[in-house]
Amino acid sequence: MSAECSSYLNADKVLVNGFSCPRAGGDARAVFCCGFQDVKYCCDDPHSFFPYEHSYMWWLSVGALVGLSIAAVVLFAFIITVCVLCYLFISTKPHSKLDTGLSLQTA
Repeated sequence: MSAECSSYLNADKVLVNGFSCPRAGGDARAVFCCGFQDVKYCCDDPHSFFPYEHSYMWWLSVGALVGLSIAAVVLFAFIITVCVLCYLFISTKPHSKLDTGLSLQTA
């Protein structure tokens, strides 16, 4: 089984001649032509979109998880602080009416 990648213009507008997959000296499992209009390559998965490994996605995921974890901790600390301040405000509020110094009398 093999596939033909037609010629194309790369990002620098240079014509790249067509080739068949798998390429000589390449991976024998790469029998599909993958890529976009400006970059084509042989791959072993017909649904592949990128000609490089996806290991960078792991680091993006780790970075996102660390960022979300920090945001969650900050949000949790904010909620705890608000709850503590509300409790202190309510618990230190005087329970009896304040004496204004004016006595109210009926006429």
